[in-house]
Amino acid sequence: MRIVLLGAPGSGKGTQAKKLVDHYGVIQISTGDLLRAAVAAGTPLGVAAKAAMDNGQLVSDDIVLGMIKERLNQADTQRGYILDGFPRNLAQAAALDELLGELNQTLEAAILLDVPFADLLRRLTGRQTCASCGAVFNRYTHPSKEPNVCDACGGPLIQRDDDNEATVSKRLTVFEQQTEPLIAFYEQQGKLHRIDGTRPIDTITDDFHDVIERMQS
Repeated sequence: MRIVLLGAPGSGKGTQAKKLVDHYGVIQISTGDLLRAAVAAGTPLGVAAKAAMDNGQLVSDDIVLGMIKERLNQADTQRGYILDGFPRNLAQAAALDELLGELNQTLEAAILLDVPFADLLRRLTGRQTCASCGAVFNRYTHPSKEPNVCDACGGPLIQRDDDNEATVSKRLTVFEQQTEPLIAFYEQQGKLHRIDGTRPIDTITDDFHDVIERMQS
């Protein structure tokens, strides 16, 4: 199983990725995790990435692709993997196809967890985190029993500064602008699968299993 997982912030992509990893025994490859690990380890790619970030620049596609190539060459990816957070644009998607060709691999599917903009906005702007134990609630979709008080430990619930409506709306708009061409790219290849992310978590998970099992049959 070799898939790209697409989904906006707040879509539930992280939750579903973890379930797929647990169910199928595959590896989740997150570009954010790769960058942090490479920088911490001081690898040549990590040093280059840190230099870019220290200068306030985006890490180049070449550096990210190099990290992905190193990760895909590790033995634990042989059973399959989920790419999470990459590709983010058409140039990266084309480069990924080229890289996989060099490794004699092909991407089997791109699965989009589809959630309307308005729902994403509610999920993200309503998010609250316990300052004491880290439990997560949502004022709209999963409120605590007592407003602003954690059900688990009684600690205060706080909202991240960047979870205000203006910032969240901008993040979602940027995501949509970047992802629409990517969706078309994988549709043209016949690899795109859309899953409705507005339903209960277990129902969404069942749909992921259906897509993957059809893909493997």
